[in-house]
Amino acid sequence: MKENYLEAVSLIERLHRLFLEVIKYELEGLKIADINNVQALVLYNLGNEQISIGELTARGCYLGSNVSYNLQKMISNGYIDHAVSKHDKRSCVIKLSAKGAAFRKKLDAVLDRHVATLKTSDSGDVANLIATLKNLEQFWGSATSHRTRFSGSSKKFLR
Repeated sequence: MKENYLEAVSLIERLHRLFLEVIKYELEGLKIADINNVQALVLYNLGNEQISIGELTARGCYLGSNVSYNLQKMISNGYIDHAVSKHDKRSCVIKLSAKGAAFRKKLDAVLDRHVATLKTSDSGDVANLIATLKNLEQFWGSATSHRTRFSGSSKKFLR
């Protein structure tokens, strides 16, 4: 079980890095050079909402990246608009600009193409994978939020 657990952790990281590479190649194919793969995912996770930077950071996984730096680049390249929060003058809210919304539509079409290609695989396998990953997320979330060391009680999280 330990080998499988460690292999799964390693695989999750490798898959995320591969997904970033796929997004990089898609951006190159679209001839988009003023946004990188991590920035594209940050922008995509922003969606059509106006949210705080903290909320955005909580939504996605930006491995090894500085979200503040990437947001500044996207603001300077015209993908994101920002303003001081009406509720808290110390924080900033962000939303997609017209350029950002147009880019998000292009990225959404790319992801739709990926999904269409993947539909040929067994959807039950994907559903089982998602359930397993959610269990792992819950397990790790509990371990970090409570700073709990799991012993025999951890079995309830990993079914």
